[in-house]
Amino acid sequence: MDLDAVRHAVGEQTSPRLRRSLDQLGLITAVFPAAGGSVRVELSFPEGVEPPGAIESAVAAAARAAGAVEAEVVVRPMDAAALEALAERLKADRPSRPGSPGSRTRVISVASGKGGVGKSSVTANTAVALARAGHDVAVLDADVWGFSIPRMLGVQEPPAVVGGLIVPAAAHGARVISMDFFVPPDQAVIWRGPMLHKALEQFLDEVFWDEPEFLLLDLPPGTGDVPISLSQFVPGAMTVVVTTPQPTAQRVARRAALMATKMEQEVAGVVENMSWFTGDDGRRYEIFGAGGGQALADEMGVPLLGKVPLVPELRAGADRGEPAVVAAPDSEAAEAFGAIAERLASIRPRVRRRPELTVE
Repeated sequence: MDLDAVRHAVGEQTSPRLRRSLDQLGLITAVFPAAGGSVRVELSFPEGVEPPGAIESAVAAAARAAGAVEAEVVVRPMDAAALEALAERLKADRPSRPGSPGSRTRVISVASGKGGVGKSSVTANTAVALARAGHDVAVLDADVWGFSIPRMLGVQEPPAVVGGLIVPAAAHGARVISMDFFVPPDQAVIWRGPMLHKALEQFLDEVFWDEPEFLLLDLPPGTGDVPISLSQFVPGAMTVVVTTPQPTAQRVARRAALMATKMEQEVAGVVENMSWFTGDDGRRYEIFGAGGGQALADEMGVPLLGKVPLVPELRAGADRGEPAVVAAPDSEAAEAFGAIAERLASIRPRVRRRPELTVE
């Protein structure tokens, strides 16, 4: 057995949530031979980052593949000083905030003028569609009062903390942070402007986003504190406005688009949700009317990114943590989200200056 080869193979194993190899993270403390051609691998690893046994299994398999007869893997928790040092390594050579100068991240705010138009389902499905197309994607559930993204995505593991740095949860290829992880189920978030402002700032600056290609922000409906704060934190963000075909909904959604324009943020386009329902007879029924999405896009001078039909899988999948693009990949809705993701990926944002706002 070549102990150096085993050490190299072990060091190449990657922590899925820390997104680095064990060598890069400096988590291997010892590799030494044991009786009968076996090895003992000792790791120092932050608690709660990976599911129990996941790292041990991967390391043992790598050691055997490199020639060890068997591998004993011992994982010890890191002390506070080691956790702080690891957090600094994770933050090294990365922009302090997604979308900040020098960052490759394209920040996309998903907004609506009113609730009930399916903004969060559009966010969740578009994120997974982007991930399935090979993009590195993260989602910030900025709907602080009505958070729903973790459930829609079926997140199984909560975020972890490494030396004060929050490591986001992940599901279906997208990393996720939400107030849902930090509020007990029997409590409501009753916050006003300053507390919301601080929470959003922490979600942007104290989370290990690791510079994703896309960061989708699921905004609360309307034009209140949260979108105002985020427009100042990430002034280069693009906005996608979600509406339904109903003219009344379109008129309300227009306000979200106008707010983005006033904040000097680019409106990337409009998504029309609940556009039609296809019956068993094969006919399309426009339950909520027609034309609202296209009318809003024409008024704002932006593209209509897509029209998403009503399908049972969209509702059922959200309830059980399987977005429609996963639960029903051949459905009309999944096809629509795939097209929306492709169009978003093709848009290159314009360079914007930081808005100087007087907020009343």
